Amino acid sequence: MQHRSPTPLNVCVLGAGIAGLATAWQLHRDGHAVTAVDSAQAGSGASAANGAQLSYAYVQPLADPGIWAQLPKLLLSSNSPLKFKPQMDPQQWAWGLRFLAACRASVSRNTTASLLELAAESRAAFDRLVVQEGIDCDFSTTGKLVLYPDEAGFAAARRQMALQRSLGSVQHALSPAEAVAIEPALAGYAQRFAGAIHTPGECAADCLKVCLALQQLLQARGVRFMFNTPVTRLVQNNGRIVSAQTSGGPIEADAFVVALGSASPQLARPLGLDVPVYPLKGYSITVPAGTTAPSVNVTDISRKVVFARIGERLRVAGMAELVGHDLSIDPGRIASLKASVREVFPHLPEHAEVNPWAGLRPATPTGLPVLGRVRGSPANLFFNTGHGALGFTLAFGSAERVAREVAASFRPAAAGLAACSA
Repeated sequence: MQHRSPTPLNVCVLGAGIAGLATAWQLHRDGHAVTAVDSAQAGSGASAANGAQLSYAYVQPLADPGIWAQLPKLLLSSNSPLKFKPQMDPQQWAWGLRFLAACRASVSRNTTASLLELAAESRAAFDRLVVQEGIDCDFSTTGKLVLYPDEAGFAAARRQMALQRSLGSVQHALSPAEAVAIEPALAGYAQRFAGAIHTPGECAADCLKVCLALQQLLQARGVRFMFNTPVTRLVQNNGRIVSAQTSGGPIEADAFVVALGSASPQLARPLGLDVPVYPLKGYSITVPAGTTAPSVNVTDISRKVVFARIGERLRVAGMAELVGHDLSIDPGRIASLKASVREVFPHLPEHAEVNPWAGLRPATPTGLPVLGRVRGSPANLFFNTGHGALGFTLAFGSAERVAREVAASFRPAAAGLAACSA
């Protein structure tokens, strides 16, 4: 939603992934002058080749009470989609303990409600962008099927579905035969899952194409970009950030928004701020879709793998590794994703070129993103990070909320100046 600010500001957005670009877009629409800074190029981090699903109505948090029963297998199995590599890093251990503390039914329910509300805002904002600007991003609205391997998992999913339906989501529990009727490409896998949750309104799109389109639109409208420019520190004076120090020199602004994904805590820590974000490493491959690939988005819970058709390509993504900031591509993980394609969609041809990729999802222990100011932060410093696997889904609603908070933080000062002038 567009709200022209009565007090136009100079705002510096740190980060040009989908969260940073969506924030820059909203701030520009609100009438502010925006500078966006990134250590690489637009969309080159976790936005580059993510799972491509837009999960507006299916948002089950990773921090769920069911994780306790799965934990031994997840941590000890050699082919587990979850991998924990202990680091000499107190932030990793602190995040892990917070995550386990959040694996409670009450926390999961509250997080689900909050995420669904934010996702609805985000959907409305992204839909407006696609329609008004005519963005070509392989957008589709074919729905999603989430597959459960056994009756116990399917029963838990139906309970989560009941919660989400009570909050407005449209979802249905299906037998394998009913799931195949919706997505015939699953016919060869029907004996391997107990049931599915169908969310007919879910979408998919190419996140990188959205990032690049936003960059072009914003540049054409006067937004300044500084790429290949790492931000080294934030300079504070009298309770406010006065500049961002970068490899290209200092950037001064009225307000600063940190949208650096899993690198956000590193910039906040010298200021004494606790931003509970840690990277969850994920992988993807992208193969030609052909005529036999699924058209409906599919998530296989047993493998923690998602399948999304984006135009003439099939994006296959998954895994969650707590291994620090390591971006190396593990050949074993890529082999596992290729095996998932063979087993879930056995009729698809194998492709030699699979475009392997790894990225770091910025995750909070609860699954709720960090939006706006955090406790003890300078008055003009804001955050937009910690979306986990829902960064693309939540980006535009998060941007609207952060932009509103930026504007609101300057209203008392503006009102005071007006009174003094009178």
